[in-house]
Amino acid sequence: MARRLNLESWKTKDGARQAYDAKRKIVLAKPQTYMNNSGVPLRLIASWYRTPPEALLVVYDDMDLPFGTIRMRPFGGHGGHNGMRSIIATMTDQFPRIRVGLGRPQFESIDHVLSPFTAEERAKLPDILDAAAHGVQLWLDEGIEPAMQFVNNLNVT
Repeated sequence: MARRLNLESWKTKDGARQAYDAKRKIVLAKPQTYMNNSGVPLRLIASWYRTPPEALLVVYDDMDLPFGTIRMRPFGGHGGHNGMRSIIATMTDQFPRIRVGLGRPQFESIDHVLSPFTAEERAKLPDILDAAAHGVQLWLDEGIEPAMQFVNNLNVT
């Protein structure tokens, strides 16, 4: 997303790397905390910029979706994802989110999430990331409904 928006200047504040686009009033944030604590930086950033939950979009990986599957919802629960559990616990569950599928591993989950992508997955990754970024762009430009229609009807893999 940063490349699409031509954002090159990042700062670290409130436990997250942040890039701010004053013209469009957009903040990209990458929490630098452990995933289980990612809600704290988000709450601090949302508070600083006076951003209501429905104006946040959280994009995250999800082992419960097949690799490359992308889904968008206007709100919901954590689905067992510890990062989402933290965000919901520190804020609310009333914010949109885009889930990008990693696939369920046949071995230990932590090893799967921290392992490099296979050659086959790496080949598909640019299309998957581009599709997710396009969903974010649609959300910014046109709102939740057009973004959900695009994202939820994708077949990237």
